[in-house]
Amino acid sequence: MLKRDKTYVGLEADSFGGMTPTGTIIHDAQVFGLIPEEETCEGWTVSRVEALYDQVSKAWHPYGHLVSRLPDDLRERHQRIYGAAIERARERGWSAELYDDPEI
Repeated sequence: MLKRDKTYVGLEADSFGGMTPTGTIIHDAQVFGLIPEEETCEGWTVSRVEALYDQVSKAWHPYGHLVSRLPDDLRERHQRIYGAAIERARERGWSAELYDDPEI
């Protein structure tokens, strides 16, 4: 169970450049314009990240949580944001098979 007073380290310090469950919430929030693309969420509390997750989930709902159903502008933004994130993550040794979020 996560401690409520724990804070997120931010995308730049996150394991594998943010290709973690918390990082993908943040990337998705950037895609949907819920937070600025420059926002790394460094120092955010667990409850604040959870609130962002709720917003992201609502934003995905009309598209069935599928990138292929996004309108062109959002799909292009998704490809750009995730393309850069995946490139950074691979440089840090990330593999799509990893699923661990020790940063929060």
